[in-house]
Amino acid sequence: MPEFSTGDRVRIDIPDETDPDHEAYHGVHGRVAAIVTDDVGEVTGDTGDSQVYRVALETGETMDFRQFDLRPPVTEAGES
Repeated sequence: MPEFSTGDRVRIDIPDETDPDHEAYHGVHGRVAAIVTDDVGEVTGDTGDSQVYRVALETGETMDFRQFDLRPPVTEAGES
């Protein structure tokens, strides 16, 4: 999975339709506003799990996501 940096444009990818956040956020784009850490990696044994990406969504909302919920953006013709 790619790592993202502050300012990167991302797409939210929550394919599990039973996930409570699927309907609201799946496919929505935004920009990484900040990267914060917590202690989840200590529990899972994977330090990458401790990165939380704070994403400013195109909807105007700001939400926190783990790396596994983020993908590179879908670009449309003529968009860079």
